Amino acid sequence: MESLIIRGGRELRGEVRIGGAKNAALPVLISALLTDQDLLVANVPHLRDITTTLELLGRFGARIEVDEKSVITVNAGTLTSRRAPYELVKTMRASILVLGPLLARFGEAEVSLPGGCAIGSRPVDLHVRALEQMGATIAVEGGYIKASTSGGRLHGAKIVFDTVTVTGTENLMMAASLAQGTTVLENAAREPEVIDLANCLIAMGARIVGAGSDVIEIEGVSSLSGASHRVIPDRIEAGTFLVAAAVTQGEMHLHDVNPAHLDAVTARLRDAGAEISMTESGVSLTMRQRPRAVSISTAPYPGFPTDMQAQFLLLNCVAEGAASVTEHIFENRFMHIHELQRMGADINLHGNTALVQGVKQLGGAQVMATDLRASACLVLAGLVAREQTVIDRIYHIDRGYDCIEEKLSQCGADIRRVSDSRSPRVHAVQ
Repeated sequence: MESLIIRGGRELRGEVRIGGAKNAALPVLISALLTDQDLLVANVPHLRDITTTLELLGRFGARIEVDEKSVITVNAGTLTSRRAPYELVKTMRASILVLGPLLARFGEAEVSLPGGCAIGSRPVDLHVRALEQMGATIAVEGGYIKASTSGGRLHGAKIVFDTVTVTGTENLMMAASLAQGTTVLENAAREPEVIDLANCLIAMGARIVGAGSDVIEIEGVSSLSGASHRVIPDRIEAGTFLVAAAVTQGEMHLHDVNPAHLDAVTARLRDAGAEISMTESGVSLTMRQRPRAVSISTAPYPGFPTDMQAQFLLLNCVAEGAASVTEHIFENRFMHIHELQRMGADINLHGNTALVQGVKQLGGAQVMATDLRASACLVLAGLVAREQTVIDRIYHIDRGYDCIEEKLSQCGADIRRVSDSRSPRVHAVQ
């Protein structure tokens, strides 16, 4: 396994180009299953989850090509399998997104129950119940979701989600694109990634209105065509780098971002004392003093994103004052607290709320990443800690951040990646 070694205490100053959004690229690539023609997708980030998705599409028999500009072409004209195996699905919960497209186009699918970050229950029953409303017959056997349609195509239905679900909205939006009749999704997710998928599907010939609101209407068509699509920028990567600059009292300019997608994050950073300016596709942040503590409460978009909770919890750990961090989306997304406490953070957890008292300095330690965003939080902690921090199990961070150590190094961070063969690394922090 690999680890990151960080020597903290440096102000970050520089420019970073933000990549495509992982959470948008995954469903867009999977939407290629809905057509027998080429889907060309640009601005796809180089991440482990993307590699897993392409391997999964390849297992189905799809043809995949990458050109010199890193545009990925997927052609699912001839598939040899409708089965998503456990060995791939176990690493990535987004794999459940193949269920709707396979069922809509081919009338059958067999998908392993998904894995991914261990951050709490993200049940697939919302997907299953909705597809059953559209005429699917579904059983869960041996750890697999086995789905089929007895009458050919799925049919339109009115679906009201019990809770807001991004993957549920995306799965059903794809399935409904090839269903017979009209489907209405109520209490739908409003995230930019949902809008991005809708725009890709519309380019393929789908009839979708309302994406970005809590009611989406899809009029099914008999077939979809090929298309070209450029994935939106990653708002979570952008937010993470902005927090990195803030906690190190530095200065950073981000290129290739959509500032409107960052409203909830930049508002809290301004509350923390950051100076922020924006252009059409860029954001600049300057922090001239120790951050002020800011309370946050996660909520579905356009509320504060759960994927930025860990980074802001870290900001509060080194801020002036005290604040609360409340998690409303996932019930088990505070596992990074124990690692931060080992570095000297003053945090008390009460149910789904963490009470944080800022300290002037964290200390370096050997810590372990527990999920994707927790690993980003620990990287930020290492950037502000005195002495050396070693972060193990960084395969989590490679699922969502492309070359994070290289981008941070370009801004002045002392960070490097090592393999276990470079031991005994732990001696440096004892």
